[in-house]
Amino acid sequence: MTFRLHRSARHALLATALGLLTVLPAAAQTPETRPNADDAGKVVAAGRVPDEAARAAILGRLRDLYGAEAVVDRLEVGGVVPPPNWTEYMTRLLGPGLKQVHQGKLTVNGTQLAVQGKVANEALRQQVVSDMATGLNPTYTVDNRLVVGSGQSVLDDTLSNRVVEFESRSANLTPAGAAILDEMAAAIARLHHPRLQVIGHTDGRGNRTANIELSLSRAATVRDYLVKKGIPETAITPLGAGPDRPVADNGTEAGRARNRRIEFRLLN
Repeated sequence: MTFRLHRSARHALLATALGLLTVLPAAAQTPETRPNADDAGKVVAAGRVPDEAARAAILGRLRDLYGAEAVVDRLEVGGVVPPPNWTEYMTRLLGPGLKQVHQGKLTVNGTQLAVQGKVANEALRQQVVSDMATGLNPTYTVDNRLVVGSGQSVLDDTLSNRVVEFESRSANLTPAGAAILDEMAAAIARLHHPRLQVIGHTDGRGNRTANIELSLSRAATVRDYLVKKGIPETAITPLGAGPDRPVADNGTEAGRARNRRIEFRLLN
């Protein structure tokens, strides 16, 4: 049985962005169960489980963790004989600790487990596996292949190329922008006494001076929001780059949308 967690766009034991989580309690992965491009940014449960009850339990747990809209069901039922109480143990494995892991994979072969991916610090590396082992009986073993990733990669994986949205030509966050900052606050809190720059950027339209002022105001709004979420104010420096650092063509609407962004840069 194999659980693969590729957080490819936003969520955690997954490949970047929560990313992709592929659940494969089957002997082998097939082309039908491999993640595809449409799964980017989703938590994908794919593979074979023993029965409908196991399928419902696993999907329910994933949806509780990541939200129903983030979970894609690609599970198949039947054709495998699990160890006793397998479903109960698998749902225990899918705990909050997995959301601390980025670019990861959890493999379950009978009672042998292996977990790999990136975490923010050594304490988390130990804690994630300890929490897993606590929920299992002594016949299960967990191979800890987690590594401590750079703090910048944790921030980049959490943001996952998404845009922190503001109301048009203002420094007021939209609900979608605030939701992303909630995730960023949780990621920053996992780092060890971070110091970071929050840099606002605009597209190339309009007056440059006004754009620099707007980008600084937006960066300050982000700082203030993160402070309300418990990040020390002294840890965050807001900067406004205006239109001076584009990452895409300002000649297209898609390019301008990419240029209107907030960047998080870790300084230590």
